[in-house]
Amino acid sequence: MLTIKGLDHVVFRTSDMAAMQHFYCDILGCPIERELPAEVGLVQLRAGNALIDLVALDSELGRAGGDAPQQNGRNVEHVCLQIAPLEETKLRNYLLSHGVECSEFSERYGAQGFGRSTYIQDPQGNIIELKPFVQSD
Repeated sequence: MLTIKGLDHVVFRTSDMAAMQHFYCDILGCPIERELPAEVGLVQLRAGNALIDLVALDSELGRAGGDAPQQNGRNVEHVCLQIAPLEETKLRNYLLSHGVECSEFSERYGAQGFGRSTYIQDPQGNIIELKPFVQSD
């Protein structure tokens, strides 16, 4: 029923945005694709067909994720998987039939631009975003 097409994006939380941007942009060669205002605290980097999102801990998004990353703390905000196109109601029903709750579907930006997606949690509490793959013409 559910077919994973690839990784859409991963979101890293950071207390040192400059160091993270230097590493991913200057060392690994990921160009900045999109930045949201400082209060939102999001920088999106292009990594091939996917995105790497950097979220500042002292921003609106960063504060929503809890404490700063550390040895025993959470550093990855969420991972987004591209899935084969599937009607939202069918996807929701499929997930619920397996005991997996999902968030409301909403328009979000990802590696293929804006599109609707939902959030679920794996058994360890990791947040997984499911975003349908958009076939290019």
